[in-house]
Amino acid sequence: MKHIQVTFLILALIAEVIGTIGGFGSSVFFVPIANFYFDFQTVLGITAIFHVVSNLSKIALFRKGIDKKLILYIGVPAVLFVIVGGVLSKFLRVTLLELFLGVFLVALSLLFIIKKDLIIKPNKKEAIIGGTLSGFIAGVVGTGGAIRGLTMAAFNLEKSVFIATSAIIDFGVDLSRTVVYFLNGYIKIEILIYIPFLVIIGILGTYLGKLCLNKISQDNFKKISLGLILVIGIVTIIKSALDYYNLTHL
Repeated sequence: MKHIQVTFLILALIAEVIGTIGGFGSSVFFVPIANFYFDFQTVLGITAIFHVVSNLSKIALFRKGIDKKLILYIGVPAVLFVIVGGVLSKFLRVTLLELFLGVFLVALSLLFIIKKDLIIKPNKKEAIIGGTLSGFIAGVVGTGGAIRGLTMAAFNLEKSVFIATSAIIDFGVDLSRTVVYFLNGYIKIEILIYIPFLVIIGILGTYLGKLCLNKISQDNFKKISLGLILVIGIVTIIKSALDYYNLTHL
């Protein structure tokens, strides 16, 4: 890595803005983008570091809207299982997990788009399941924010509560997996040159995303979140299917 990839940084900023608007963080876009520039293990490491800064920005800008109950029920399982997923990331076949993730996201986002009046109450069981799945998937494939976003969208939270609560949970998840990825050797010296730029992008992207959100109604916010998750699911299915095909036909 002899020079800074400017295009990568521009795309990272776009991912951060969209991730803020969608309410589930930028990793669902950032991970596929970073995959074009780095090997998968390096992607996991740089994503975790980027998100620690990004989520601190969201917490600062949206701090008035926090649901402490969901932080407990979603956040604690997410932090515990991101550690499990991070450790297992060395041993699991990521392509099949990505394919499963894509199918899952498409199915559930379509369910909530079609069934517009379907609302899941913020019960302990549903929150714990969503937190567990999002944490584990984040540890293994680098992004679990869409699952957490889907869970929280189902709770029909007000947008500031949605983003602030999601950011606090995500901060705990990313801080935990940063330690695991460092121990796994995923955070390499050559990527450290990107960190100052990603710090600026995390702050700027969150701020621009908030400006956009101020002009979006609550109903449209939920539609945008579900629509973005649907697109992410479709792209994930296509990417994982192509990766699997390439692996089996080498």
